[in-house]
Amino acid sequence: MFGSKKKLTINMFSSQKKLNDVMAQLRPDLSRESLGVGPDFPGVAPNPLLSSDARQRNAELRTGALALGILVDWREVNSNPRVVLMFDVETAGGRSFRGIADEDLTITELTRLAPGQTLPVRYRPAVRDHYVALARDADPAHVQRLSEEIASRKRT
Repeated sequence: MFGSKKKLTINMFSSQKKLNDVMAQLRPDLSRESLGVGPDFPGVAPNPLLSSDARQRNAELRTGALALGILVDWREVNSNPRVVLMFDVETAGGRSFRGIADEDLTITELTRLAPGQTLPVRYRPAVRDHYVALARDADPAHVQRLSEEIASRKRT
């Protein structure tokens, strides 16, 4: 009996990659291809509150570096409303990438979303997994300076 439990544990961990793709299988509109990210994107967690990886990632993103994200599109995941927001992100260092934010929004916030909006986001510079988070706590003056810095770089 002990051996079968050990084997079950090993099988559970070996199928971790499959668990990361469960949301894409259930919702093709949340697949890597549909979101516009590459194969390094770990996927959207079916329930980020139950995923230790998602909880850790969200904690790290709250203290991440500030960047600007231009809203490309979004997908409602559930009626909380939990949404996956797709951004074209520009960093202070000149890096650009497709960023994905998994957020719980109010109905008011959801109705105000419009493609092309520029919003402050946070990302983890050392981790290139496409995850970002809305920077709701960002100082407006800091966001303005970042916006001006990015705009001046584009002009030159």
